[in-house]
This record gives sequence, C-alpha cells and structure tokens, in this order.
Amino acid sequence: MEKYVPNRDEAFALFKEYNSNDSLLKHALTVEAVMLHFAEILGESDKEKWRIIGLVHDLDYEMYPDQHCTKVVEILKEKNWPEDYIHAIASHGWNICTEIEPVERMEKVLYTIDELTGLITATALLRPSRSILDTTVASVKKKWKQKGFAAGVNREIIEHGAQMLGLDLDYIIEETIKGMQKVAEEIGLKGNL
Repeated sequence: MEKYVPNRDEAFALFKEYNSNDSLLKHALTVEAVMLHFAEILGESDKEKWRIIGLVHDLDYEMYPDQHCTKVVEILKEKNWPEDYIHAIASHGWNICTEIEPVERMEKVLYTIDELTGLITATALLRPSRSILDTTVASVKKKWKQKGFAAGVNREIIEHGAQMLGLDLDYIIEETIKGMQKVAEEIGLKGNL
C-alpha cells in the first residue's frame, strides 16, 4: 500500500476538526507561514511538507492540552500520516511535554520558531500600529529582555533552538518576522498601517 501524504487542504480540514479556538487557528497559520518561509530561504525541496507540519503542529492542543504532543501521534497514526511528519510534529514539545528530540533541520526550526512567533505577535500587538508590518528585530529584542512581557514564552527554548540550528538569533527573529508579514491579514496582524 502506498503511504498517504497529506496535502494542505486535508491538513487544514483536520486541524479545524480538532480546533475551533481563533487564537489557535491564527497561531497555526502563523507557524505554517514561517515554516514555509524558512523552507524557501534554506533551499528545502519539500516546502509543502514544512508548511503542513507547521500548520498542524498544535493539532491536539485544544482538545487534549494535558496530552499535547502525545495525543497527536495517536491521531496521525490512525490517519496513516507518514512517520517523519509525526516525529517532526511531536518533537516541537521536546523537554516540555515529550522526550522526542528534534533531529532534522525542519524539526529544529519548528522547535525554535513556535515559541518565537508568540513573542513576536505580542510585540506587534503592543506597537501603535498593532501590526507585524512595521515590527523590527530591535523591538522584539527590547521586549525579549523584559521577563514579565509575554511571560509564557520560553526564551531558553528559542535560544537553544538557535544553537541547535547554528543560526544567529537576530537572523532567526528577522526571518520569522518576514514569514509572518506574508500572512499579516490572515493572522490578524495587519494592524492600522
């Protein structure tokens, strides 16, 4: 039997089957866009795979918050998703809610930018424009230092991810912003620019 490989529409339908929360949907679209952006700038051949993994990475979060990154494995195995997709999705919770370590470059990018998109979103929403379109690396770095700001964002994970990738943190922030800017309207961050 040929292995099933999901397309973007199927992945999105599956995500919506398990999630109705608007902020989770916007986060999924954010991470999808950033994963696609990184696939493009890193010259990856299977950009669709990167984007789909970004889109469904929090599939189990709304319905099964206590089983995050473990329930998704069960769901996707039942749906006959490829093992490498499942591993990538589960690995973004490494040392948080799973022991599955990110090994592939795609997995390390997801692990790094998942938390980072939260910090960037919070930074953008505090700008006078409430927009990602004029959000800068400097503005994100300024908020980064304020421990009380977006306190739920684990900055150590982002730093560790950048080290695993061997990429400069400022570069990762800059490219994450660029990826988010491509979908500013869909993720509610176009603001009043």
